[in-house]
Amino acid sequence: MVDLSRIVKAYDVRGVVPDQWDEALAELFGAAFVQVTRATAIVVGHDMRPSSPGLARAFGRGAAGRGADVTEIGLCSTDELYFASGRLDVPGAMFTASHNPAQYNGIKMCRAGAAPVGQDTGLADIRALVEEWSANGLPATDAAPGTVTARDVLGDYAAHLRSLVDLTAIRPLKVVVDAGNGMGGHTVPTVFEGLPLELDALYFELDGTFPNHEANPLDPRNIVDLQQRVRDTGADLGLAFDGDADRCFVVDERGDPVSPSAITALVASRELAKAPGATVIHNCITSWSVPEVVKENGGTPVRTRVGHSFIKEEMARTGAIFGGEHSAHYYFRDFWNADTGMLAALHVLAALGGQSGPLSGLVAQYDRYAASGEINSTVEDQPGRAAAVKAAYAGRDDVSLDELDGLTVTADDWWFNLRASNTEPLLRLNVEARTAPLMTEVRDEVLALVRA
Repeated sequence: MVDLSRIVKAYDVRGVVPDQWDEALAELFGAAFVQVTRATAIVVGHDMRPSSPGLARAFGRGAAGRGADVTEIGLCSTDELYFASGRLDVPGAMFTASHNPAQYNGIKMCRAGAAPVGQDTGLADIRALVEEWSANGLPATDAAPGTVTARDVLGDYAAHLRSLVDLTAIRPLKVVVDAGNGMGGHTVPTVFEGLPLELDALYFELDGTFPNHEANPLDPRNIVDLQQRVRDTGADLGLAFDGDADRCFVVDERGDPVSPSAITALVASRELAKAPGATVIHNCITSWSVPEVVKENGGTPVRTRVGHSFIKEEMARTGAIFGGEHSAHYYFRDFWNADTGMLAALHVLAALGGQSGPLSGLVAQYDRYAASGEINSTVEDQPGRAAAVKAAYAGRDDVSLDELDGLTVTADDWWFNLRASNTEPLLRLNVEARTAPLMTEVRDEVLALVRA
């Protein structure tokens, strides 16, 4: 029996092709997906990686073989797949490994209406079936084979996004977009078409070998070209998308990165203007500025764990209008509670174009504290080092501790969160304080304990 423990993660399937998985396993995943979701129809899309078309077709064969009608939307971004799942009201599967290197691929799965599939919502059951069937073969089925049809939804996706943000009256803007040879190069031209935007396109050629840089804007090395182009051309802002274009990072007119927490706060204020008193979700490593801005705009902030399945579950439970993560995932009620970096980008463009000042001035009101960014430490004994940090702060009268997601320690003028990676021997530290010197002091104190 094949062991899938190394490729079935908390929220998706991801591994090296063909070493860890291949088209034969993808076909079994398609069959298992239909059985677990009890779907009679599904939608399947894929990114630009060399292995993606074959894996997606194999998944579709497996699904059709168990009686489901399969709609293939071909090349798409992950949020375009979520759009198709929501609009067609069927479960979906997206073949992508996001920002991972070219030899990787994966599957992001959702139920009808783009509802998440994670370990507790079907992924563990899918894994169990694939492991069983890889050993014993697929059981017979009485279901007639389903159909497989192709459909282009890019235009409908773009139209839906543009129906949610009014960009018709904004001033002309010059925007540099770095697609990193990922799916932003496919979606941005259609979404931006006809808008008062001068688009300067960087690395829009679809190439899953990532010849220019990794499609991971979270790593500062991968936005250097974008920052320089913004400065050289006098652009109003820059946008960077990851490989499957579900995350969007922003740099201002000076080429300086804009904190995803500041973008979360900006978009929250705009969404609350449409729905006064609504709930906004944020995770436990977003800036203090996010709940502050939500309250200032009459909304109710709700704090949750890091991870898209937790955000989506809380949005569904609370009826939240919007949710944001410091990793630059942005979730919208008007987008089936799914994450779409493109819609967040349109909000930024609308906010900037609706006033005369630069982006740096616009976001300054939302960027109120000094933050460390996420710092990773390679630690073999993650529980032991985390326990040592907890012990160091547990007896102090001037702090509070909570363990909603890892360990969060909060004082009057600073906070930090320490979380273990689900997949690597890493502890992840985020620190924020009212001043940069205080942030540095707290950061160094915690890192000394983590790395002792």
